Amino acid sequence: MRLKEKYNKEIVPALQSQFKYANKFDIPKLTKVVINVGVGRFSKDKAYLDNVKETLLKISGQQPMMNPARKSISAFKVREGMIVGVSVTLRGQRMYDFVEKLVSISLPRIRDFRGISAKLVDNHGNMSIGLKESSCFPEIRADEIEKSHGLEICLTTTAKQREEGVALFKLMGFPFRAE
Repeated sequence: MRLKEKYNKEIVPALQSQFKYANKFDIPKLTKVVINVGVGRFSKDKAYLDNVKETLLKISGQQPMMNPARKSISAFKVREGMIVGVSVTLRGQRMYDFVEKLVSISLPRIRDFRGISAKLVDNHGNMSIGLKESSCFPEIRADEIEKSHGLEICLTTTAKQREEGVALFKLMGFPFRAE
């Protein structure tokens, strides 16, 4: 079953019964997913930036955006306007497809994966997952990568409390470890 259908048919009634919402618009839902890669010391390396851009394009199916620095910081050797990150924001059907792929294919492919810590969910019900390698995604082949890089995935919800966010992610199929 597709994730959006599962959300409407199974997750909404389960959250409704668990938290006793008076209004259907109070039920938490996923609003956006942001995939981000900080380029750090490789900001001047055009080949590395192209590699990161190509990786994010393959993973998300959407053209990534280059993020320039807002102000200069001499301690980090960063000048205003230098590229410091590459990101993609997913909404709608692409977001649901990506989350479904993340839960069912990518996370199980991570070496020594024992589950996600519930501490990754913040007090507003949003979750940020950091991955050390992008090779866990099926679109990325290990032999094609010149330089390996990590990425950060931020899942934003309309949940108002941490417990609501954790319940939503558990019902979506995220493998939380028992703590």
